[in-house]
Amino acid sequence: MQLHTGHASEARTAGDPRQRELAGRIARLATVDGAHPSPWAPLTLIRASAPNQGLPSVYEPSLCVVVQGRKRTVVGDRVLHYDPLNYLVVSLTLPAVGQILEATPEQPYLCLRLAIDTEEIARLLLELGPSASAPADRDDGLGMYVASMSGELLDALLRLVRLLDSPRDLPVLAPAACREIQYRVLMGELGHQLRHLVVQEGHAHRVARAIDWIRAHFDQALRVDALAEAMHMSASSLHHQFKAVTAMSPLQFQKQLRLHEARRLMFSEGLEAAAAGHRVGYGSPSQFSREYRRLFGAPPRREVRAIQRDAAGIG
Repeated sequence: MQLHTGHASEARTAGDPRQRELAGRIARLATVDGAHPSPWAPLTLIRASAPNQGLPSVYEPSLCVVVQGRKRTVVGDRVLHYDPLNYLVVSLTLPAVGQILEATPEQPYLCLRLAIDTEEIARLLLELGPSASAPADRDDGLGMYVASMSGELLDALLRLVRLLDSPRDLPVLAPAACREIQYRVLMGELGHQLRHLVVQEGHAHRVARAIDWIRAHFDQALRVDALAEAMHMSASSLHHQFKAVTAMSPLQFQKQLRLHEARRLMFSEGLEAAAAGHRVGYGSPSQFSREYRRLFGAPPRREVRAIQRDAAGIG
């Protein structure tokens, strides 16, 4: 997938004073590299002082806005680039690889991530009625996509970040700011993909339900025909729609969830590779090691040690 930009009149450049203010506020609140929870729980601030080689992780439904620097995300065989002119929307839980492309100590990569509230999206759709059914310019079906930043969205994001300096106002005004942000995304050039997610009869909604089921049972054997029947779809339709939305098959999706969870168990809980592989559903340690290396680029023990060294360096 190529970089997608909107109309030139809507795009904001790096010289926009609102963007400079947003970058300054994030840099002041996130003074060291890493992901930083903010006083408003759905909002996370991210900073990095150097490019990286790509970090596999599981992306949750969210809006990701690069305020300074540039990043690319790979999901399946799709590649998306985003920067201060473009934002990333993740409408489904997806395993992906994120790589920071531009960052220096003097001009660090700065990003904010806002969790998407699908219930709020549904409420907005009910209030908007037919006006929310604007035709899409394009629809590749993928549950992760890039759209051009508009001035209205940038204004709303800046208002939310400003509230982080006002503890008294934050709990009262932040919900309204988040609502406006999600409204701007919903009514933007690719908001139709969020609409598909909450429409009960839509394929994207059924795929989202299938994803939820796989996440809850990732350590169990997956029978695609049984999953399809539970989603009221044929096995071939589920496979086709699942791959269109996630860029991978249900079995590939389950495998990536297993490997990500095993990685978390080794890194956070100190489990040995064989124990972590067994915990997530692998009966063969050699198969687990082989598939882990294929996804993360190194055998389990070596890869986790590298993460620990990097974390120690950041701290």
